[in-house]
Amino acid sequence: MALDKNGIARRIAQELKNNTYVNLGIGIPTLVANHIPEDINVEFQSENGVLGMGPFPFEGEEDPDMINAGKQTITTLPGAVLFDSALSFSMIRGNHIQLSVLGAMEVAENGDIANWKIPGKMVKGMGGAMDLVASSENIIVAMTHTNRKGESKLLKKCTLPITGVSCVKKVVTDLAVVEVTDKGFELDKNQISINEPIKTLGIYHITVKVAKDITSDVKLYVIKG
Repeated sequence: MALDKNGIARRIAQELKNNTYVNLGIGIPTLVANHIPEDINVEFQSENGVLGMGPFPFEGEEDPDMINAGKQTITTLPGAVLFDSALSFSMIRGNHIQLSVLGAMEVAENGDIANWKIPGKMVKGMGGAMDLVASSENIIVAMTHTNRKGESKLLKKCTLPITGVSCVKKVVTDLAVVEVTDKGFELDKNQISINEPIKTLGIYHITVKVAKDITSDVKLYVIKG
């Protein structure tokens, strides 16, 4: 069974390190704030000038004046600070963000990311993503494994306009956790268990252990090369 959006966010939350500054992108990444491990202290930052974001507000408790860079309503934790975007980008470009969690339309095997140009839609620009991929110490992508056509978003080479080059370290999808290495995409062998031996061409069912308490069942198509 594939993970839902909260499942992806919960898995990424396990990558958080204590006492770090983390930027959460638009979409699935924003849900990470709802799944912080109890023994971890992190400060979530937004490009529009917020440091100390909390989990999403409950319905009816939203403050329309308290938003993130994606114009989503947010909450703030005790000690949070608000400042202008100039100072926010100084924080990003000064390499003070240890981790950025971003969504993406495509990720290439060398770590390239394409996440700002939506095919067939007019967009204003890539926003702060270009600065984040160029300056953050670590980039983790949260996305679905395939697009609406059922095509993989993990590619040999991106086909959409590039946001950043060779910057992604890890990709967490609804089907797997994939490391980006010098050899390309790599799935931890310890994550995989095959329910039946592969002897002939055909379809095989594989269980991927995405996290300690999260598994995903996928189909492996073995065809002639």
